[in-house]
Amino acid sequence: MAGHAVKHDYHLVNPSPWPFVGSMFAFIMMLGAVIWMKGLVEGSFWFGEGQPIVFAIGFLGVLYTMYGWWSDVIKESRAGDHTPVVDIGLRYGMILFILSEVMFFVAWFWMFFEAALFYDVRAGGSWDAIAIGADFSGWESWPPPGVETFDPWHLPLMNTLILLLSGTTVTWAHHALQHGDRKGAIQGLILTVLLGLSFTGVQFYEYTHAHFAFDGNLYGATFFMATGFHGAHVIIGTLFLAVCLIRLLRGGMTPQKHFGLEAAAWYWHFVDVVWLFLFAFVYVTFQ
Repeated sequence: MAGHAVKHDYHLVNPSPWPFVGSMFAFIMMLGAVIWMKGLVEGSFWFGEGQPIVFAIGFLGVLYTMYGWWSDVIKESRAGDHTPVVDIGLRYGMILFILSEVMFFVAWFWMFFEAALFYDVRAGGSWDAIAIGADFSGWESWPPPGVETFDPWHLPLMNTLILLLSGTTVTWAHHALQHGDRKGAIQGLILTVLLGLSFTGVQFYEYTHAHFAFDGNLYGATFFMATGFHGAHVIIGTLFLAVCLIRLLRGGMTPQKHFGLEAAAWYWHFVDVVWLFLFAFVYVTFQ
């Protein structure tokens, strides 16, 4: 009740505009993606096919929401609102988010394994598939005929080493901050961000030299969706770590209060583990 001292460890947040603002910009971004790919009004400057303007507005709005919402969370932490109970809630939230990401990648691995392990079944077709005129030509082998896969011991191995090294540098940064070594934490984060950018650069170079397309065959679709979404997660993780680096350079975070860096480190290790599975199965086992 008003006028009484708070006698619990929970943080009751003040009214915030960010959930509503974020959902509206997310809807605009989704609508913009449809316009960009398919269009709503033929020949329209704003709503015609191939026009990314609405999508860009939504995307920038989502970024603005992220900045404003997370800035408020940081302010709440500095005000002392993040009690031990609230900290546990933040950790549970991050763990659940990572678990949802795990299931996201399970879907892509499931599709890839199903296609790679049972291509011979598809090659035979089925009465239902034949009835609708499905074409199973080119299913006699995996990868399909004409697909020249990457040498796993060249660029993919290089990216594997880059990510494994980045996992050690982000761990160094985290442990350095825990022990009050701000300089070591900054150095570790700088190296991690540079390694993340290096991974993205190598993957972009790899994509430009692919001998198969995204469309036209199931191998290309599953390969680019799985590795491409992982690449997007690397970019997001790099931005996550870069924000932590900026906060450290500006004097933020302490050995006692640094959940932002801890969450970024968890996310980066998740990205590392997913890549190890991609390298082992997509590049090596079923090449």
